[in-house]
Amino acid sequence: MTGDAPGISTGTLERVKLYAARNERRLMVAFFAAGFVFDILTLGRIDAGLTIGQQAVYLLVVTAVLVHILRGEQRAGASAAPANSGAAARLKRWYFEYRKPAIHFLLGALLSAYTLFFFKSSSLLASFGFMGVLIGLLLANESARFKALGLPFKFALLALCYLSFSASVTPVLAGQTGLAVFLLSMGAGCVPLAAVAFGIARTRKRQILVPMGCVLILFLGFYLFRLIPPVPLSIRFMGVYHGVERTEAGYRLSHERAAWRIWHKGDQWFSAQPGDKVHVYFRIFSPSRFSDQVRMAWYRHEGGAKGRGWVLQDTIGIRILGGRQEGFRGFGVKSNYQPGQWRVQVETTDGREIGRIYFSLEAAPQGPRTLVAELD
Repeated sequence: MTGDAPGISTGTLERVKLYAARNERRLMVAFFAAGFVFDILTLGRIDAGLTIGQQAVYLLVVTAVLVHILRGEQRAGASAAPANSGAAARLKRWYFEYRKPAIHFLLGALLSAYTLFFFKSSSLLASFGFMGVLIGLLLANESARFKALGLPFKFALLALCYLSFSASVTPVLAGQTGLAVFLLSMGAGCVPLAAVAFGIARTRKRQILVPMGCVLILFLGFYLFRLIPPVPLSIRFMGVYHGVERTEAGYRLSHERAAWRIWHKGDQWFSAQPGDKVHVYFRIFSPSRFSDQVRMAWYRHEGGAKGRGWVLQDTIGIRILGGRQEGFRGFGVKSNYQPGQWRVQVETTDGREIGRIYFSLEAAPQGPRTLVAELD
C-alpha cells in the first residue's frame, strides 16, 4: 500500500483481484452462465443479419485470443502481463487478466445460441439428444479433469461453435436443406480453424486439428443417425382437425374438441364418422428466400402379437416458402385410415424430424355433432 490519494481505489482493486484469484472456478462458471443469459435476451431470428454478424464477431475474437495464447506458450514468460506503466501497458495487463473469462463468456453466448436454435428446430426427442452433448461439453469445461486438457479442449469447443454456426447459416444462404447442403456446411465450418492451423508452428497444429477432427466426426455421426435438428426450419404450431379451408381471412380450422381438453391441439381425440377426413395442419418457420420441400409421414401403432410398433402408412410431400414471421402454413389430408393410435411427423427430405403430433382415432356412427371453427 502506498500513501497516494488513489490508495482507496487501488486497495479495492487489489481486494477484487484477490477475490478473483480465490474464486476463479466460480467466476468461470458465472461468466459462462452470463453468456447464456445475455444471449437469451439478445438473440434474434436465425436469418437476421445482426444475429449472424454477432456470432461471426464472437468467433473471430475467441479464435484470435486462443491463437495468441497458443503462440505465447512457445515463448517463456509470454503469458505474463507486462510490468511497465502507461495506458498501453494497463490495457495489456487488463487483456492478460480478463482474456480467459472473456473466452468463457463468448463461448457461453455462442453455445447457448446454437442450443436454442437446435431446440427450436426439432421435436423434443431429437433436440434433447443433441442438446445433451452441447450442455455436457459446457459442464465438462468447468471440471478439473477437462481443465487439465487445456487449449485442445477450448479449440474443441470453438470447433463445435464453428460447425454449429455453419450448419445454421449455410441452409439460410442456400435456401434449402438436405445432405449436400449439410456436407457443404461441414466443409465451410472447418475452413477457418484449418487455415489458422496451417499458419502456426508444426508442433502446435495438433492442438487445433485433432480437436476439430473429433468434433467433425461427432457431427457426421449425429447426422448419420438423424439426430441433428434441421436448422433453420422449426414447427411453430401443429394440430389435428376435421376440416381445413383456406380463406381470404386465413385458414379456417374445424374441430369438435371438448372445451376442457385445453392441452389438445384440435381433435387429438378424433371421432371419425363415415366420410370424415383427417387434416393435420402446421405452421413451419423458414427464413426469407427459403424454398424447399418437407414431407408429412403418417404412422399407425400396430401392437398385437407381432409387436410391430409404429408402422409407416403414408407420406405426403409439401412445398414450403420462407419469409412469413408466423411461419408457412400448410396441411395434409388422409381419407384412408383405420382406428387406433396415430403419429404424424413433419420431416425434411433427408429424414430429419422437424416436429410431430400424436392423436387417437376411433370410429363413430353417423350422427349430429357441432364443429367449432377458428381462424389461423
